Parts: sequence; C-alpha cells; structure tokens
Amino acid sequence: MTIQELVEGRIDFKGQKTADDIVRVVLITSTFLSFVIGFAFSSLMITMSTFALCTVALSLVVLPPWPMFNRHPVTWLSESVQEQK
Repeated sequence: MTIQELVEGRIDFKGQKTADDIVRVVLITSTFLSFVIGFAFSSLMITMSTFALCTVALSLVVLPPWPMFNRHPVTWLSESVQEQK
C-alpha cells in the first residue's frame, strides 16, 4: 500500500456501511465498559482514559482504507456508453 493510497482513502459504499456499523457498536460498548470500570474504581480519570484508549484503538481499525472496506468497488460506466443514451 503506497502513501497515495493511504491518503486517498478509497472505500466502497458497503465498506462505509461496515465501518459505520463497527464504529457504532464499539463506541456504545466502550462507553458502557469505561463507565463500569470508572464506577468500580470511583475514578473519573480511569473512565476517561479507558474511553480514550478504546477510541484510539477504534481509529486504528476504521480510519485506514483497509482492503476489507473495498471488497465491492463501484463500476462506473464508460463515456461512450453514457453518450449513447
């Protein structure tokens, strides 16, 4: 994977849906988990640190354009096909 591919970040529509689903589930779970851990230790700092760590880990999973997010690339029509219509 070249630097240009990393910067462009091409993923398909199904990959965007998958990434959105992953983000939603992980953020809800990490919110609940960090609240429970912070409540158990009676520390707001542990709560925020746990949530921040989960958010950073989630960013590493979702932000790069991994190949699993581009399994169904969009095929565009060529210009000649569009002109005939």
